[in-house]
Amino acid sequence: MAERQTEKRHAAAQGLELRSPTEILTLLAAGQADAAKSVATAVDALADGAVLAAASIEAGGRLIYVAAGSSGLMALADALELPGTYGIAREQIVVLLAGGLDSLVNMLGGPEDDGDAAKKAIEDLYLDARDCVIALTASGQTPFPVSAVLAAKAAGAKTIGFSNNAGALILDIADVGVCLPTPPEVIAGSTRMGAGTAQKIALNMLSTLMAIHLGHVHDGFMVNVIADNIKLRERARGIVASISGASEDRAAAALETSEGAVKPAVLLAAGAEDLGAAEAMLAEHKGRLRLALAALRS
Repeated sequence: MAERQTEKRHAAAQGLELRSPTEILTLLAAGQADAAKSVATAVDALADGAVLAAASIEAGGRLIYVAAGSSGLMALADALELPGTYGIAREQIVVLLAGGLDSLVNMLGGPEDDGDAAKKAIEDLYLDARDCVIALTASGQTPFPVSAVLAAKAAGAKTIGFSNNAGALILDIADVGVCLPTPPEVIAGSTRMGAGTAQKIALNMLSTLMAIHLGHVHDGFMVNVIADNIKLRERARGIVASISGASEDRAAAALETSEGAVKPAVLLAAGAEDLGAAEAMLAEHKGRLRLALAALRS
């Protein structure tokens, strides 16, 4: 256990339970902050991973998140938000959790050791070169995500592997290995804490950069958002008005014409002749709003 960073004892944990609540929480907060800092060392690998993920989505392939335990919860949180935030087609996002969906209400440890289950789950998806597997394991050795990566590679899919331990197996076998070298946990081995925090941040970064590569972000706005509630419809109206320079009323009218689609609404508010013309400009520029706007204004 001591050989893995994620299993080592924290230097300040001695006598932890004897301290005041404020002292304990201060130490826990510092542990989370230190874990978050580790993500900065992985930006190059995350950039490489985002390129693979964007290429898969653009080619009509799928992102398959694979993980167990706490890592599975981090993967699920990232995956489920992609369709709403960036308009990624729901069928292009798959999540494979050790133990299946039952693990969301009864998280057992045993299923993470079932590499055969992961292999079968990957084989049942009939992956090809368009697909990309994103596998997470704090230890870097967990059989479920490791076996998923091996099965995905055998099918010709791209693979990204996350671990919080340097030199871990999953980092070596994946096409892109993302090492998040978090310090020892305040509660030794409790990787739902620091390691999970780092994984959450890193996944957010990778998927956000992926969305930027796909043209779904413009000047920091989520221009492919699915506006399906009051808050998001108001946000969409503000986005259209800000990017196009049009009034809120004109932005609202454009969104009504585009049935809530932000990119064509921006072009309509900026002067596109009609919805068909706006959609044609976006198609010509592969959904890149900046290029379509430049063409419209020229």
